Amino acid sequence: MSNQAIFVYSDQFLNYKFSDSHPFNQIRVELTYDLLKKLNAIDDSQIIAPRMATDEELELFHDPKYINAVKLAGSGKLQQDVGLNYGIGTEDTPIFPGMHEASALLVGATLTAVDYVLSGKGKHALSLGGGLHHGFRGKASGFCIYNDSAVAIKYIQKKYNLRVLYVDTDAHHGDGVQWAFYDDPDVCTFSIHETGRYLFPGTGNVNERGAGTGYGYSFNIPVDAFTEDDSWLESYSTAFREIVDFFKPDIILTQNGADSHYYDPLTHLSATMKIYREIPKLAHELAHLYCEGRWIAVGGGGYDIWRVVPRAWAMIWLEMTENKNISKNLPKEWALQWQSKSPVPLPCEWMDKEDIYTPIPRKPEITEKNAQTVERALYPIRANKNKRNLL
Repeated sequence: MSNQAIFVYSDQFLNYKFSDSHPFNQIRVELTYDLLKKLNAIDDSQIIAPRMATDEELELFHDPKYINAVKLAGSGKLQQDVGLNYGIGTEDTPIFPGMHEASALLVGATLTAVDYVLSGKGKHALSLGGGLHHGFRGKASGFCIYNDSAVAIKYIQKKYNLRVLYVDTDAHHGDGVQWAFYDDPDVCTFSIHETGRYLFPGTGNVNERGAGTGYGYSFNIPVDAFTEDDSWLESYSTAFREIVDFFKPDIILTQNGADSHYYDPLTHLSATMKIYREIPKLAHELAHLYCEGRWIAVGGGGYDIWRVVPRAWAMIWLEMTENKNISKNLPKEWALQWQSKSPVPLPCEWMDKEDIYTPIPRKPEITEKNAQTVERALYPIRANKNKRNLL
């Protein structure tokens, strides 16, 4: 087994748990890990335990007063009205015991991935416990307490002085990371997501392009509801290729929410496993083309935790390790172990059947609208390129 890539993992990721009924459930990381193990696609030498982020590291992005509030909440000492001011104790982000420690471990896991890659030990690192992209400097939001990607990018800037391209393929807009670097020309953010017209957090419009010296370094592709594979992938591929060529980053950090799938209960897109096979392929290709292979991937959303997320996230690892020796069928042992816990029949193949949903009647209209959105999002890049070509 090659140590070109490492997998950051701990069963303590399961401690980040709001309640038994909450849609955010970290058992999906364990399901992915177990799937890879039963495939014999991951070796113990490729698994690295995470460390907990220090307060000093968290403060690279988060307000110290907010961090203290999270600590108090997790020990049952935070007043309710104070907590609500910080977004803590809401329906989306309820309080649970030890929430600071559980959250800091997820941040530390992403920092572990960063240091592995940027210390030259390997080219790629996967930390599926992270990807909590809705967290703000002083407020929890959208199931996210600490924003590991924002902390990690600040950490990369401080310790390694590198330019970072952040790519977010979650169905929800990567708002917390975008706003964290909205005025920073050394961080480029690209989020492709379902339009916020009917979906949390309601942001991520094409005209959110950055501010001050960071203007022109924020890109958003809000695809229409019910978007299918081909249109989604055309939008993603076209935008990613042009953005990376424009920005020329030193490292790529991808957030891999798996909630654009048709089965996801919280979103309204009509993608299948086809996009999750292609998402990491392109990230891998462009990381080698522009960043000497430096690629860090984190998790994110994904609320069909049984049928979708394990397959989607396992595909990231298989791409990172260039594992081509996988049959079309999932290992039977995996389904046998988990089926009794799953409320739905587990899949037996990597890819979806072609008839998992009825044909979308607005497909041509949706496809055209998404193409127009991509054109608007990339207009500044294309206009500047045409201008240079005329000189």
